[in-house]
Amino acid sequence: MNKLTLAPFMPTGTSESSAELAIRVIDAYEDLQGALPLEALLRRSEPLARRTTLRVGGPADIFVEPDSEHALRTILEICAQTGVPLFVLGRGSNLLVRDGGIRGVVVSLAHTAFAAVEVQDGHIRAGAGAKLKLIATEARRAGLGGLEFLEGIPGSLGGALRMNAGAMQAWTFDVVERLRYATRDGEVHDVPAAEVPVTYRSCPLLKEAIAIGALLRAAPADAEAVKATMDAYSRKRWDSQPAQPSAGCTFKNPSPTLPAGKLIDELGLKGTRVGAAMVSDVHANFFVNLGGATARDVLDLIDLVRARAREARGVELETEVEIVGED
Repeated sequence: MNKLTLAPFMPTGTSESSAELAIRVIDAYEDLQGALPLEALLRRSEPLARRTTLRVGGPADIFVEPDSEHALRTILEICAQTGVPLFVLGRGSNLLVRDGGIRGVVVSLAHTAFAAVEVQDGHIRAGAGAKLKLIATEARRAGLGGLEFLEGIPGSLGGALRMNAGAMQAWTFDVVERLRYATRDGEVHDVPAAEVPVTYRSCPLLKEAIAIGALLRAAPADAEAVKATMDAYSRKRWDSQPAQPSAGCTFKNPSPTLPAGKLIDELGLKGTRVGAAMVSDVHANFFVNLGGATARDVLDLIDLVRARAREARGVELETEVEIVGED
């Protein structure tokens, strides 16, 4: 495999002239058109609101779904050659895209080439684009347990790995045996999960590297018992979380003994609105889109709640939802 030489990663929000970047975006799009196979999806000015669970946000300059690891490396190479920033999008379930959208290239690993789920010797091997609910379901069908908690996380494996997503007192990296990822210089690595440092709601390595897939641990279990656990988790989730569009939990818990939702509820902020964005009256750490909300509505609501927590309790709330793009 050839190693690619990439320019330094330039995050969205760079101070560079928008006109200069726009020229490079055109060059990148033309290069991608010529280099990618027809099976890869390639679009200009793709609306991202419909690709996030919160349903807000502006467009991506370029949106692409590679159909293979080779195509992914090609995208990385072209972004390097043209100096265009690159952002990796999962299922958008923990994401707030600002109203101006994302400059440069947005890569989604939603293609079937990255979404396979296979049972291998009592383990589950899944691509970064695989839905977490599907992983839990395939494990159940194979008589494997230990992955039931994934059923209630509305995202893909790649996003769950990047955020070390959790539910029902379990965390993604609790069940990861091996991680496959690509660095931004185009190298692909397959490493034991024990070698990958993780923290609460974060895998620092994957802030820059791109998750491609993982081998997940499971254990033999009665399929009906696994189904019963999954059903119980599902009922608990729907009883405790809003049905309206949201990005999941907005803030990280300030401490193990102080959940953010409990704090916001105690401050009497359930039902607080900015435009069409509202603090859910079901779970206070979920900010919902009542229909027609803008990213600015949500951002202003976040600022309002943070200010109230700071003033009333001296607590500095840190966002769990990832905020990207331009105003």
